[in-house]
Parts: sequence; structure tokens; C-alpha cells
Amino acid sequence: MEIKKHIEKAKKGDQVAFTFLLDFYWNEVYGFMLKRTENETDSEDITIETFSKAFDKISTYNPEFQFNTWLIAIAKNVHIDLLRKKKSSLFIDITDQEDNQAYNVADTTPSAEDELITEQNLSQLLQYIKELKPHYQEVIQLRYFQELSYQEISEQLHEPLSNIKIKLLRAKKLLAEIIQNKE
Repeated sequence: MEIKKHIEKAKKGDQVAFTFLLDFYWNEVYGFMLKRTENETDSEDITIETFSKAFDKISTYNPEFQFNTWLIAIAKNVHIDLLRKKKSSLFIDITDQEDNQAYNVADTTPSAEDELITEQNLSQLLQYIKELKPHYQEVIQLRYFQELSYQEISEQLHEPLSNIKIKLLRAKKLLAEIIQNKE
């Protein structure tokens, strides 16, 4: 019953309801896609795009069906689209192990901006941000350090505005969890 109330609120544009639905169903959709793709990065991208599409089209949701079934159907279609794109492009697929190696090689020495932030007593926050995956670090950096609008971030990353909103929402949630676990 509570889910139906949140869906109705989301249909009216209530951001709190969107956040609730995202939090409530994220693990289910992500877990489903992880089993299907066996790739964390693809699963995360597909899940983000799934919620983005679902929230854009929430007015078309038919309450006769379970909301999670509707989300999974969207996720399957997003996955099929991703497979088609990969097949039609000269995309080099890297394994999670290669992705982790590249991530671990990343330069962790502080930049001039890092030193400035340290001087402003924000060094701890920056360390927490660095624990996020690179694409989450990027949207946080563009939004809160370069102070770009959602639209400007969307244009710079060549991604739909709704994807940017979902990524930022997810990045903030993950950052909050990191901070909570450290304290």
C-alpha cells in the first residue's frame, strides 16, 4: 500500500517519492542486471538508465502490474539496447579485473584544488568522494566544485538530463553511506 502512495506522489512530481522508489527498488534492479551482465559497471549504468526512463514515463505505469516487474521490463530493454550499441560499435569491452587495475593505478597525489580544499578544512570530504566510482566522482565534481547546472552537466557528458539527476542522487546517497560508515 505504501508503494502505491509513493508511485502516485511520484506521478505528481514529488522528489521525495522518486527518492524513496529509487532507494527501495535499486538493489533489486541492480542485482537482476548484475546476474544478467556479470559486469558491475554495465549493471550500474543500466540501472541508472532504467530509473531515469521509468521516472520520465511514470505517468504511463499501469498499477495492475507490480512496479518492480515494470522496472525489470524496462531494465531488460535498456540491456538489449546496450548490447545492440556494443555490437554496432568498435567498443573494446574490458573485464572488471582490468577496470579495477586501471582504477588502482589512478594518481592519488593531491592536486592544487585538493590543497586548497584541504586549507578550507574539506580534505576529509574529498577523501570520501575519492572512494566513489569515477563516474560518480565526476558528477559530484561538476555539480559541487565547478558549480555547473544539471543541464550543463548533461551537455558536457552527452547524457540525458534525467540520467544526470539519477547519477547525482545515487552519488550523494553512496557518499552519505561512506561518511556514515567512517564515523
